[in-house]
Amino acid sequence: MAEESQVIFIGRGEEPRVLDLRLANRHGLIAGATGTGKTVTLQILAEGFSAQGVPVFMADVKGDLAGVAVAGEAKSFLLERARKIGLEDYGFAANPTTFWDLFGVQGHPVRTTISEMGPLLLSRLLDLNEVQSGVLDIAFKLADDEGLLLLDLKDLRAMLSFVAERASELSTSYGQISKASVGAIQRALLRLEQQGAEQFFGEPALDLRDMMRLDDRGRGYLNVLAADKLIENPRLYATFLLWLLSELFEELPEVGDPDKPKLVFFFDEAHLLFDDAPKALLDKVTQVVRLIRSKGVGVYFVTQNPRDIPEEVLAQLGNRIQHALRAYTPSERKAVSAAAASFRPNPRFDSAEAITQMGVGEALVSILGPKGVPSVVERTLIRPPASRLGPLTAAERQAVLAQSPLGARYDLAIDRDSAFEVLKHRAAEAARAEAPLPPSSRPSSARTSRRQSPTEALINSLARSIGTQIGRALLRGVLGTVRKL
Repeated sequence: MAEESQVIFIGRGEEPRVLDLRLANRHGLIAGATGTGKTVTLQILAEGFSAQGVPVFMADVKGDLAGVAVAGEAKSFLLERARKIGLEDYGFAANPTTFWDLFGVQGHPVRTTISEMGPLLLSRLLDLNEVQSGVLDIAFKLADDEGLLLLDLKDLRAMLSFVAERASELSTSYGQISKASVGAIQRALLRLEQQGAEQFFGEPALDLRDMMRLDDRGRGYLNVLAADKLIENPRLYATFLLWLLSELFEELPEVGDPDKPKLVFFFDEAHLLFDDAPKALLDKVTQVVRLIRSKGVGVYFVTQNPRDIPEEVLAQLGNRIQHALRAYTPSERKAVSAAAASFRPNPRFDSAEAITQMGVGEALVSILGPKGVPSVVERTLIRPPASRLGPLTAAERQAVLAQSPLGARYDLAIDRDSAFEVLKHRAAEAARAEAPLPPSSRPSSARTSRRQSPTEALINSLARSIGTQIGRALLRGVLGTVRKL
Protein backbone atom coordinates (compact mmCIF):
# COMPACT_ATOMS: atom_id res chain seq x y z
CA MET A 1 0.00 0.00 0.00
CA ALA A 2 1.17 3.54 -0.68
CA GLU A 3 2.05 5.92 2.11
CA GLU A 4 -1.02 7.14 4.00
CA SER A 5 -0.27 10.76 3.11
CA GLN A 6 -0.43 9.80 -0.59
CA VAL A 7 -3.78 8.05 -0.70
CA ILE A 8 -7.50 8.55 -0.26
CA PHE A 9 -9.29 5.81 1.64
CA ILE A 10 -12.35 4.73 -0.37
CA GLY A 11 -13.59 1.76 1.63
CA ARG A 12 -12.89 -1.86 2.45
CA GLY A 13 -13.60 -5.24 0.92
CA GLU A 14 -11.26 -8.13 1.52
CA GLU A 15 -8.62 -5.40 1.70
CA PRO A 16 -8.67 -1.60 2.07
CA ARG A 17 -9.32 0.22 -1.19
CA VAL A 18 -7.29 3.40 -1.60
CA LEU A 19 -6.74 5.86 -4.44
CA ASP A 20 -3.07 6.70 -4.99
CA LEU A 21 -2.82 10.47 -5.53
CA ARG A 22 0.08 10.01 -7.93
CA LEU A 23 -2.36 8.28 -10.30
CA ALA A 24 -5.47 10.31 -9.52
CA ASN A 25 -4.96 12.45 -12.63
CA ARG A 26 -5.51 9.32 -14.77
CA HIS A 27 -9.23 10.15 -14.56
CA GLY A 28 -12.06 7.99 -13.32
CA LEU A 29 -15.66 6.82 -13.50
CA ILE A 30 -18.38 6.54 -10.86
CA ALA A 31 -21.39 4.66 -12.25
CA GLY A 32 -24.54 3.05 -10.93
CA ALA A 33 -28.30 3.16 -10.95
CA THR A 34 -30.25 5.89 -9.16
CA GLY A 35 -30.18 5.48 -5.37
CA THR A 36 -27.17 3.16 -5.19
CA GLY A 37 -24.77 5.66 -3.55
CA LYS A 38 -22.95 7.46 -6.39
CA THR A 39 -23.37 10.88 -4.75
CA VAL A 40 -21.89 9.70 -1.45
CA THR A 41 -18.93 8.16 -3.30
CA LEU A 42 -18.37 11.48 -5.06
CA GLN A 43 -18.59 13.23 -1.68
CA ILE A 44 -16.03 11.05 0.10
CA LEU A 45 -13.58 11.35 -2.80
CA ALA A 46 -13.99 15.14 -2.81
CA GLU A 47 -13.35 15.22 0.95
CA GLY A 48 -10.28 13.07 0.51
CA PHE A 49 -8.83 15.28 -2.20
CA SER A 50 -9.50 18.41 -0.14
CA ALA A 51 -7.80 16.95 2.92
CA GLN A 52 -4.71 16.23 0.80
CA GLY A 53 -4.53 19.81 -0.51
CA VAL A 54 -6.20 19.22 -3.88
CA PRO A 55 -8.93 21.69 -4.97
CA VAL A 56 -12.08 20.14 -6.41
CA PHE A 57 -14.81 21.30 -8.78
CA MET A 58 -18.17 19.52 -8.78
CA ALA A 59 -21.59 20.25 -10.25
CA ASP A 60 -24.41 19.88 -7.71
CA VAL A 61 -27.21 18.67 -9.97
CA LYS A 62 -29.65 17.55 -7.29
CA GLY A 63 -28.77 20.09 -4.60
CA ASP A 64 -27.47 17.50 -2.13
CA LEU A 65 -23.72 18.09 -2.44
CA ALA A 66 -23.85 21.44 -0.66
CA GLY A 67 -23.67 19.57 2.63
CA VAL A 68 -19.88 19.28 2.20
CA ALA A 69 -19.66 22.81 3.65
CA VAL A 70 -20.82 21.73 7.14
CA ALA A 71 -19.95 18.91 9.52
CA GLY A 72 -22.03 15.74 9.42
CA GLU A 73 -24.09 14.29 12.26
CA ALA A 74 -23.49 11.08 14.17
CA LYS A 75 -26.22 8.86 12.75
CA SER A 76 -26.39 5.18 13.56
CA PHE A 77 -26.02 3.87 9.99
CA LEU A 78 -22.92 6.01 9.44
CA LEU A 79 -21.32 4.86 12.67
CA GLU A 80 -22.17 1.25 11.87
CA ARG A 81 -20.54 1.50 8.42
CA ALA A 82 -17.42 3.05 9.96
CA ARG A 83 -17.24 0.22 12.51
CA LYS A 84 -17.75 -2.45 9.85
CA ILE A 85 -14.88 -1.25 7.68
CA GLY A 86 -12.55 -0.57 10.61
CA LEU A 87 -12.51 3.23 10.31
CA GLU A 88 -11.37 3.90 13.87
CA ASP A 89 -10.69 7.62 13.58
CA TYR A 90 -14.06 8.43 11.99
CA GLY A 91 -15.34 11.88 12.90
CA PHE A 92 -17.30 14.78 11.46
CA ALA A 93 -15.95 17.96 9.91
CA ALA A 94 -16.80 20.68 7.42
CA ASN A 95 -14.76 21.32 4.27
CA PRO A 96 -13.60 24.67 2.88
CA THR A 97 -16.25 25.38 0.26
CA THR A 98 -17.01 28.00 -2.39
CA PHE A 99 -20.46 28.12 -3.96
CA TRP A 100 -20.86 29.14 -7.62
CA ASP A 101 -23.95 29.69 -9.75
CA LEU A 102 -24.23 30.69 -13.42
CA PHE A 103 -27.37 32.59 -12.47
CA GLY A 104 -25.81 34.28 -9.43
CA VAL A 105 -28.53 33.13 -7.01
CA GLN A 106 -27.07 30.26 -4.95
CA GLY A 107 -23.42 31.21 -5.31
CA HIS A 108 -20.96 33.67 -6.76
CA PRO A 109 -21.75 34.39 -10.42
CA VAL A 110 -19.71 32.48 -12.98
CA ARG A 111 -19.07 34.56 -16.07
CA THR A 112 -17.06 34.34 -19.24
CA THR A 113 -16.95 36.49 -22.34
CA ILE A 114 -18.33 35.72 -25.79
CA SER A 115 -14.78 35.84 -27.16
CA GLU A 116 -13.50 33.30 -24.62
CA MET A 117 -16.39 30.95 -25.34
CA GLY A 118 -15.52 31.10 -29.04
CA PRO A 119 -17.57 30.32 -32.15
CA LEU A 120 -17.29 26.51 -31.91
CA LEU A 121 -18.84 26.17 -28.46
CA LEU A 122 -21.35 28.93 -29.17
CA SER A 123 -22.48 27.10 -32.29
CA ARG A 124 -22.99 24.00 -30.15
CA LEU A 125 -24.85 26.01 -27.53
CA LEU A 126 -27.11 27.67 -30.13
CA ASP A 127 -27.62 24.45 -32.11
CA LEU A 128 -26.55 26.12 -35.36
CA ASN A 129 -26.24 24.32 -38.69
CA GLU A 130 -23.08 24.43 -40.79
CA VAL A 131 -24.05 27.53 -42.76
CA GLN A 132 -25.09 29.45 -39.64
CA SER A 133 -21.89 28.43 -37.88
CA GLY A 134 -19.94 29.82 -40.82
CA VAL A 135 -21.67 33.19 -40.46
CA LEU A 136 -20.86 33.19 -36.75
CA ASP A 137 -17.20 32.53 -37.62
CA ILE A 138 -17.28 35.56 -39.92
CA ALA A 139 -18.72 37.75 -37.16
CA PHE A 140 -15.88 36.75 -34.82
CA LYS A 141 -13.23 37.29 -37.49
CA LEU A 142 -14.60 40.70 -38.43
CA ALA A 143 -14.70 41.72 -34.78
CA ASP A 144 -11.02 40.77 -34.44
CA ASP A 145 -10.08 42.61 -37.62
CA GLU A 146 -11.84 45.80 -36.53
CA GLY A 147 -10.77 45.68 -32.88
CA LEU A 148 -14.31 45.16 -31.55
CA LEU A 149 -14.58 43.33 -28.23
CA LEU A 150 -17.25 40.63 -27.99
CA LEU A 151 -17.98 40.28 -24.31
CA ASP A 152 -21.72 39.79 -23.81
CA LEU A 153 -24.83 38.90 -25.76
CA LYS A 154 -25.65 42.45 -26.79
CA ASP A 155 -22.15 42.78 -28.26
CA LEU A 156 -22.73 39.71 -30.40
CA ARG A 157 -26.22 40.84 -31.47
CA ALA A 158 -24.86 44.24 -32.54
CA MET A 159 -21.99 42.56 -34.39
CA LEU A 160 -24.36 40.28 -36.28
CA SER A 161 -26.45 43.27 -37.36
CA PHE A 162 -23.27 44.98 -38.50
CA VAL A 163 -22.36 41.88 -40.55
CA ALA A 164 -25.83 41.69 -42.10
CA GLU A 165 -25.74 45.33 -43.19
CA ARG A 166 -22.34 44.84 -44.86
CA ALA A 167 -23.13 41.39 -46.29
CA SER A 168 -22.49 42.30 -49.94
CA GLU A 169 -19.26 44.11 -49.16
CA LEU A 170 -17.92 41.42 -46.81
CA SER A 171 -18.76 38.41 -48.97
CA THR A 172 -15.78 39.03 -51.25
CA SER A 173 -13.31 38.91 -48.34
CA TYR A 174 -14.95 36.68 -45.74
CA GLY A 175 -17.29 34.42 -47.71
CA GLN A 176 -20.99 34.32 -48.47
CA ILE A 177 -23.20 35.85 -45.78
CA SER A 178 -26.89 35.00 -45.71
CA LYS A 179 -29.14 37.49 -43.94
CA ALA A 180 -31.49 34.58 -43.26
CA SER A 181 -28.67 32.85 -41.36
CA VAL A 182 -28.01 36.02 -39.38
CA GLY A 183 -31.69 36.13 -38.47
CA ALA A 184 -31.62 32.50 -37.35
CA ILE A 185 -28.62 33.18 -35.11
CA GLN A 186 -30.35 36.24 -33.64
CA ARG A 187 -33.43 34.15 -32.82
CA ALA A 188 -31.24 31.49 -31.19
CA LEU A 189 -29.58 34.20 -29.10
CA LEU A 190 -33.00 35.43 -28.01
CA ARG A 191 -33.95 31.92 -26.84
CA LEU A 192 -30.66 31.68 -24.98
CA GLU A 193 -31.30 35.02 -23.33
CA GLN A 194 -34.78 33.93 -22.25
CA GLN A 195 -33.23 30.92 -20.51
CA GLY A 196 -31.14 33.26 -18.35
CA ALA A 197 -27.82 32.70 -20.10
CA GLU A 198 -27.18 36.42 -20.54
CA GLN A 199 -25.91 36.44 -16.95
CA PHE A 200 -23.19 33.97 -17.93
CA PHE A 201 -21.63 36.31 -20.50
CA GLY A 202 -19.90 39.39 -19.17
CA GLU A 203 -17.43 40.65 -16.64
CA PRO A 204 -15.79 40.16 -14.21
CA ALA A 205 -14.92 36.91 -15.93
CA LEU A 206 -13.90 33.91 -13.86
CA ASP A 207 -10.23 33.71 -12.97
CA LEU A 208 -9.48 29.99 -12.88
CA ARG A 209 -6.98 30.53 -10.07
CA ASP A 210 -9.93 31.30 -7.80
CA MET A 211 -11.04 27.68 -8.22
CA MET A 212 -7.61 26.38 -7.23
CA ARG A 213 -7.28 27.89 -3.77
CA LEU A 214 -6.14 26.31 -0.49
CA ASP A 215 -7.33 27.39 2.94
CA ASP A 216 -5.01 28.40 5.80
CA ARG A 217 -4.70 24.74 6.81
CA GLY A 218 -3.58 23.66 3.36
CA ARG A 219 -6.88 22.02 2.43
CA GLY A 220 -8.18 22.35 -1.11
CA TYR A 221 -11.39 24.29 -1.61
CA LEU A 222 -14.44 22.38 -2.83
CA ASN A 223 -16.00 24.46 -5.62
CA VAL A 224 -19.68 23.52 -5.77
CA LEU A 225 -21.64 24.70 -8.81
CA ALA A 226 -25.39 25.01 -8.21
CA ALA A 227 -26.71 23.09 -11.21
CA ASP A 228 -30.27 22.20 -10.20
CA LYS A 229 -31.64 24.99 -12.39
CA LEU A 230 -28.85 24.79 -14.95
CA ILE A 231 -29.63 21.13 -15.64
CA GLU A 232 -32.99 22.22 -17.08
CA ASN A 233 -30.96 23.49 -20.04
CA PRO A 234 -28.68 20.52 -20.81
CA ARG A 235 -27.05 22.28 -23.75
CA LEU A 236 -25.91 25.21 -21.60
CA TYR A 237 -24.77 22.82 -18.85
CA ALA A 238 -22.69 20.70 -21.22
CA THR A 239 -21.21 23.68 -23.04
CA PHE A 240 -20.23 25.39 -19.79
CA LEU A 241 -18.46 22.31 -18.45
CA LEU A 242 -16.60 21.78 -21.71
CA TRP A 243 -15.62 25.46 -21.81
CA LEU A 244 -14.26 25.27 -18.27
CA LEU A 245 -12.23 22.17 -19.05
CA SER A 246 -10.92 23.70 -22.28
CA GLU A 247 -9.86 26.89 -20.46
CA LEU A 248 -7.90 24.86 -17.94
CA PHE A 249 -6.22 22.91 -20.71
CA GLU A 250 -5.16 26.11 -22.47
CA GLU A 251 -3.99 28.02 -19.37
CA LEU A 252 -2.26 25.44 -17.18
CA PRO A 253 1.38 24.51 -17.81
CA GLU A 254 2.57 20.98 -18.51
CA VAL A 255 3.55 19.18 -15.29
CA GLY A 256 3.69 15.54 -16.39
CA ASP A 257 2.70 13.19 -13.54
CA PRO A 258 2.79 15.20 -10.30
CA ASP A 259 2.71 13.72 -6.80
CA LYS A 260 -0.93 14.80 -6.60
CA PRO A 261 -3.36 16.53 -8.98
CA LYS A 262 -3.52 20.32 -9.16
CA LEU A 263 -7.31 20.14 -9.57
CA VAL A 264 -9.96 17.43 -9.85
CA PHE A 265 -13.27 17.70 -11.72
CA PHE A 266 -16.40 15.68 -11.06
CA PHE A 267 -18.94 15.85 -13.90
CA ASP A 268 -22.30 14.61 -12.62
CA GLU A 269 -24.94 13.57 -15.18
CA ALA A 270 -22.02 13.11 -17.56
CA HIS A 271 -24.17 11.78 -20.39
CA LEU A 272 -25.34 15.36 -20.98
CA LEU A 273 -21.86 16.16 -22.30
CA PHE A 274 -22.28 13.63 -25.07
CA ASP A 275 -25.98 13.33 -25.95
CA ASP A 276 -26.59 14.47 -29.54
CA ALA A 277 -23.16 16.11 -29.67
CA PRO A 278 -21.70 16.60 -33.17
CA LYS A 279 -18.56 14.66 -34.03
CA ALA A 280 -16.39 17.80 -33.95
CA LEU A 281 -17.39 18.44 -30.35
CA LEU A 282 -16.91 14.81 -29.30
CA ASP A 283 -13.44 14.95 -30.79
CA LYS A 284 -12.76 18.08 -28.72
CA VAL A 285 -13.92 16.41 -25.49
CA THR A 286 -11.84 13.33 -26.21
CA GLN A 287 -8.77 15.41 -26.97
CA VAL A 288 -9.07 17.50 -23.82
CA VAL A 289 -9.65 14.48 -21.56
CA ARG A 290 -6.71 12.66 -23.08
CA LEU A 291 -4.26 15.56 -22.84
CA ILE A 292 -5.30 17.44 -19.70
CA ARG A 293 -3.80 14.69 -17.53
CA SER A 294 -0.37 16.14 -18.28
CA LYS A 295 -1.57 19.47 -16.86
CA GLY A 296 -2.17 17.77 -13.51
CA VAL A 297 -5.98 17.77 -13.80
CA GLY A 298 -8.07 14.69 -13.04
CA VAL A 299 -11.55 14.30 -14.57
CA TYR A 300 -14.13 11.97 -13.01
CA PHE A 301 -17.40 11.27 -14.80
CA VAL A 302 -20.47 10.38 -12.75
CA THR A 303 -23.31 8.68 -14.62
CA GLN A 304 -25.81 5.87 -14.39
CA ASN A 305 -24.29 3.56 -16.96
CA PRO A 306 -20.76 3.30 -18.38
CA ARG A 307 -22.33 3.09 -21.84
CA ASP A 308 -23.32 6.76 -21.44
CA ILE A 309 -19.67 7.62 -22.07
CA PRO A 310 -18.18 7.29 -25.60
CA GLU A 311 -15.65 4.50 -25.96
CA GLU A 312 -12.86 6.95 -26.81
CA VAL A 313 -13.38 8.75 -23.50
CA LEU A 314 -14.13 5.62 -21.46
CA ALA A 315 -10.76 4.21 -22.46
CA GLN A 316 -9.06 7.13 -20.67
CA LEU A 317 -10.72 6.42 -17.29
CA GLY A 318 -8.34 4.31 -15.23
CA ASN A 319 -9.95 4.52 -11.77
CA ARG A 320 -13.42 2.94 -11.70
CA ILE A 321 -16.12 2.62 -9.06
CA GLN A 322 -19.19 0.70 -10.19
CA HIS A 323 -22.30 0.71 -8.01
CA ALA A 324 -25.26 -1.59 -8.59
CA LEU A 325 -27.10 -1.77 -11.91
CA ARG A 326 -30.55 -3.16 -12.63
CA ALA A 327 -30.97 -5.99 -15.12
CA TYR A 328 -34.69 -6.34 -15.87
CA THR A 329 -34.54 -6.03 -19.66
CA PRO A 330 -32.26 -7.53 -22.34
CA SER A 331 -30.67 -4.10 -22.85
CA GLU A 332 -29.97 -3.74 -19.13
CA ARG A 333 -28.47 -7.24 -18.94
CA LYS A 334 -26.19 -6.35 -21.83
CA ALA A 335 -25.10 -3.19 -19.98
CA VAL A 336 -24.30 -5.24 -16.86
CA SER A 337 -22.17 -7.66 -18.88
CA ALA A 338 -20.31 -4.77 -20.52
CA ALA A 339 -19.63 -3.11 -17.16
CA ALA A 340 -18.38 -6.38 -15.63
CA ALA A 341 -16.12 -7.06 -18.61
CA SER A 342 -14.33 -3.74 -18.09
CA PHE A 343 -12.81 -4.96 -14.80
CA ARG A 344 -9.79 -7.13 -14.17
CA PRO A 345 -11.47 -10.35 -12.90
CA ASN A 346 -11.43 -11.41 -9.28
CA PRO A 347 -11.51 -15.23 -8.91
CA ARG A 348 -13.48 -14.95 -5.65
CA PHE A 349 -16.71 -13.72 -7.30
CA ASP A 350 -18.48 -13.13 -10.58
CA SER A 351 -18.50 -9.39 -11.36
CA ALA A 352 -21.65 -9.50 -13.50
CA GLU A 353 -23.56 -11.25 -10.75
CA ALA A 354 -22.20 -8.92 -8.06
CA ILE A 355 -23.26 -5.78 -9.96
CA THR A 356 -26.92 -6.78 -9.71
CA GLN A 357 -26.72 -7.89 -6.06
CA MET A 358 -24.85 -5.09 -4.31
CA GLY A 359 -26.62 -2.93 -1.75
CA VAL A 360 -26.62 0.83 -1.31
CA GLY A 361 -23.13 2.15 -0.57
CA GLU A 362 -21.43 -0.92 -1.98
CA ALA A 363 -19.43 -0.94 -5.22
CA LEU A 364 -16.99 -2.81 -7.38
CA VAL A 365 -13.72 -0.86 -7.22
CA SER A 366 -10.70 -1.07 -9.50
CA ILE A 367 -7.94 1.48 -8.93
CA LEU A 368 -4.70 1.97 -10.83
CA GLY A 369 -1.70 0.45 -9.09
CA PRO A 370 1.79 1.96 -8.69
CA LYS A 371 2.76 1.15 -12.28
CA GLY A 372 -0.52 2.32 -13.74
CA VAL A 373 -1.95 -1.21 -14.00
CA PRO A 374 -5.61 -1.63 -12.93
CA SER A 375 -6.01 -3.60 -9.73
CA VAL A 376 -8.09 -6.75 -9.49
CA VAL A 377 -11.67 -5.63 -8.92
CA GLU A 378 -12.78 -5.71 -5.30
CA ARG A 379 -16.30 -5.71 -3.86
CA THR A 380 -16.10 -2.76 -1.49
CA LEU A 381 -18.12 -1.09 1.26
CA ILE A 382 -17.72 2.64 0.67
CA ARG A 383 -16.63 4.70 3.69
CA PRO A 384 -19.10 7.20 5.23
CA PRO A 385 -18.51 10.94 4.70
CA ALA A 386 -17.37 13.37 7.41
CA SER A 387 -19.58 16.18 6.14
CA ARG A 388 -23.37 16.34 6.00
CA LEU A 389 -25.35 14.01 3.78
CA GLY A 390 -27.86 16.24 2.02
CA PRO A 391 -28.49 19.92 1.27
CA LEU A 392 -27.99 23.09 3.28
CA THR A 393 -30.68 25.45 4.40
CA ALA A 394 -30.83 28.82 2.65
CA ALA A 395 -29.48 30.48 5.81
CA GLU A 396 -26.53 28.06 6.01
CA ARG A 397 -25.66 28.67 2.36
CA GLN A 398 -25.78 32.45 2.84
CA ALA A 399 -23.52 32.14 5.87
CA VAL A 400 -20.88 30.36 3.76
CA LEU A 401 -21.20 32.95 0.99
CA ALA A 402 -20.89 35.82 3.46
CA GLN A 403 -17.53 34.50 4.64
CA SER A 404 -16.16 34.09 1.12
CA PRO A 405 -13.52 36.64 0.06
CA LEU A 406 -14.59 36.21 -3.57
CA GLY A 407 -17.88 38.05 -3.17
CA ALA A 408 -16.22 41.46 -3.54
CA ARG A 409 -14.63 40.30 -6.80
CA TYR A 410 -17.53 38.58 -8.57
CA ASP A 411 -20.91 39.48 -7.10
CA LEU A 412 -21.22 42.89 -8.79
CA ALA A 413 -21.31 42.94 -12.61
CA ILE A 414 -19.22 45.50 -14.51
CA ASP A 415 -20.17 47.10 -17.83
CA ARG A 416 -17.56 48.88 -19.92
CA ASP A 417 -17.26 49.86 -23.57
CA SER A 418 -17.21 46.97 -26.05
CA ALA A 419 -18.59 46.20 -29.53
CA PHE A 420 -22.12 47.29 -28.66
CA GLU A 421 -21.02 50.71 -27.43
CA VAL A 422 -18.51 51.23 -30.25
CA LEU A 423 -21.07 50.42 -32.94
CA LYS A 424 -23.60 52.61 -31.20
CA HIS A 425 -21.12 55.50 -31.26
CA ARG A 426 -20.32 54.89 -34.93
CA ALA A 427 -24.00 54.89 -35.81
CA ALA A 428 -24.58 58.13 -33.89
CA GLU A 429 -21.63 59.80 -35.62
CA ALA A 430 -22.89 58.71 -39.02
CA ALA A 431 -26.38 60.00 -38.23
CA ARG A 432 -25.02 63.40 -37.18
CA ALA A 433 -22.90 63.62 -40.33
CA GLU A 434 -25.97 63.04 -42.48
CA ALA A 435 -28.31 65.35 -40.51
CA PRO A 436 -29.98 68.04 -42.75
CA LEU A 437 -28.47 71.52 -42.62
CA PRO A 438 -30.43 74.28 -40.82
CA PRO A 439 -32.55 76.49 -43.17
CA SER A 440 -30.09 79.40 -43.09
CA SER A 441 -27.29 77.11 -44.23
CA ARG A 442 -29.13 75.38 -47.07
CA PRO A 443 -28.16 76.20 -50.67
CA SER A 444 -30.56 78.70 -52.29
CA SER A 445 -31.09 76.59 -55.38
CA ALA A 446 -32.75 73.21 -55.31
CA ARG A 447 -30.53 72.29 -58.23
CA THR A 448 -27.57 72.01 -55.86
CA SER A 449 -29.16 69.14 -53.91
CA ARG A 450 -27.98 65.63 -54.72
CA ARG A 451 -28.91 62.02 -54.08
CA GLN A 452 -27.10 59.91 -51.49
CA SER A 453 -24.14 57.94 -52.69
CA PRO A 454 -24.25 54.16 -52.14
CA THR A 455 -21.73 54.51 -49.29
CA GLU A 456 -23.81 57.19 -47.59
CA ALA A 457 -26.95 55.09 -47.98
CA LEU A 458 -25.17 52.13 -46.38
CA ILE A 459 -24.03 54.23 -43.41
CA ASN A 460 -27.56 55.57 -42.90
CA SER A 461 -29.04 52.08 -43.07
CA LEU A 462 -26.46 50.77 -40.61
CA ALA A 463 -27.14 53.62 -38.23
CA ARG A 464 -30.86 52.90 -38.26
CA SER A 465 -30.30 49.14 -37.77
CA ILE A 466 -27.84 49.51 -34.90
CA GLY A 467 -30.04 52.14 -33.32
CA THR A 468 -33.00 49.77 -33.43
CA GLN A 469 -30.94 46.95 -31.91
CA ILE A 470 -29.72 49.28 -29.16
CA GLY A 471 -33.21 50.44 -28.35
CA ARG A 472 -34.50 46.89 -28.10
CA ALA A 473 -31.56 45.79 -25.96
CA LEU A 474 -31.99 48.71 -23.57
CA LEU A 475 -35.72 48.06 -23.24
CA ARG A 476 -35.01 44.46 -22.29
CA GLY A 477 -32.56 45.72 -19.69
CA VAL A 478 -29.71 43.58 -20.95
CA LEU A 479 -26.43 44.64 -19.44
CA GLY A 480 -23.05 43.41 -20.70
CA THR A 481 -19.55 43.75 -19.45
CA VAL A 482 -15.99 43.90 -20.68
CA ARG A 483 -12.97 41.93 -19.55
CA LYS A 484 -10.34 43.92 -17.67
CA LEU A 485 -7.26 44.50 -19.81
